[in-house]
Amino acid sequence: MESLTNTWQIYSIPPQWQGHPVEFDMGCGKGRFTVELARRHPDRLILCNDLISERLRIVERRAARAGLENLRALRATSLALASYQLPPHCLDRVHLLCPDPWPKKSHTARRLVCTDFLCRMVRVLKPGAIFHLSTDYDPYFQNWLQIFQNLQELYEPAPQGIQDMADVKTDFELHWNAQGKEVRHVCYRVRG
Repeated sequence: MESLTNTWQIYSIPPQWQGHPVEFDMGCGKGRFTVELARRHPDRLILCNDLISERLRIVERRAARAGLENLRALRATSLALASYQLPPHCLDRVHLLCPDPWPKKSHTARRLVCTDFLCRMVRVLKPGAIFHLSTDYDPYFQNWLQIFQNLQELYEPAPQGIQDMADVKTDFELHWNAQGKEVRHVCYRVRG
């Protein structure tokens, strides 16, 4: 695990992975989705992040048990990674699955997915890169659709962008599905 908790710390793509596709599972939790992504795509560098060290240790143990050498865990915020802690145009696909919806009206300003964040993401996404999001909270989902509609010059719909991973669910998605809740997914491509 690499901790990127100070403003001067920037993650560099390891030399052995330069020239390979790079995917990112933002806010990976305990890494069920992340590890499966790395297992299915051994030719890609899979990055993941969380702020809770123990979650990242669980991801690393799962990856080690599976013999995966293409997964790197970063202790950092998603906003800092998008803003300055990742190299420009280094990501081919990002998965942001079930981020905290902050459903109380007084807390909506804490939501990660907003116009500012999506504009910052363009800095780290390659032209043509896929941005995949999911949530069980319909008001948040509807908000995303509105934001992406307003950012048509940056993103275009790309529903086929996750066909290879459509059967893989995060722990959150399994939890919500068990309660009868639908988790909705949406994909966009960065215009090039």
